[in-house]
Amino acid sequence: MTAEANDDPADEERTDEERADEPGEGDAEGSEGPLPEAVVEEAERLTRLARDAVDGNEAAAYRDRRETLLSAHGYTARRRSEDHGEVLVLHPSEWVEEGVIRVEYVDDVSRAVEVPLDGTGDPDEWDEVEAHNRALAESVEAEHGEVHGANAHAFADFMGNHYARPVERATERQVREFTEEYFPRNAWPSEDQREALDRSLDLLFERVDRSRPGR
Repeated sequence: MTAEANDDPADEERTDEERADEPGEGDAEGSEGPLPEAVVEEAERLTRLARDAVDGNEAAAYRDRRETLLSAHGYTARRRSEDHGEVLVLHPSEWVEEGVIRVEYVDDVSRAVEVPLDGTGDPDEWDEVEAHNRALAESVEAEHGEVHGANAHAFADFMGNHYARPVERATERQVREFTEEYFPRNAWPSEDQREALDRSLDLLFERVDRSRPGR
């Protein structure tokens, strides 16, 4: 396993949730897990961006930002290959010496966080998510037309292929990643689609009786 670098979103507009997860504020009563959920999600987002980046400098920049983010919490990241795909492993920096995890330094394995990067590993579950999201997109298209339908299908593709999650489980960060990164680069949208995107996403989330995350 080889170590990779990490991120600080200081150059981006921060949400209240992101500010709450800065060192000293992420240990609020009632929080769960070794790392704040927002930090884990941001580390996952940056890892995916680095993995998908065509330009090597861009990929390195995403990894550097991820390293800065995690190091503020005393953590670092690695990617581990498994039969069903890659897994992002976030663990305390103190476990590592000269780029290698030393077993004798691992005090509590529950401090590590693992995030699958290639779906759930269960083809049946992926198929179920895909069918669910596709049906929602088709219902948007049937009721509101091709432009909104194309945008809904693009979001269905994103949530299924990148996260293996149903639409209604999308987070604010995932919606932002879709609108800012995936949609303009991978959906090949027409001008009509670009102009209609906000409304298209609202219509899609209405199908699952939920407001769009971040609204």
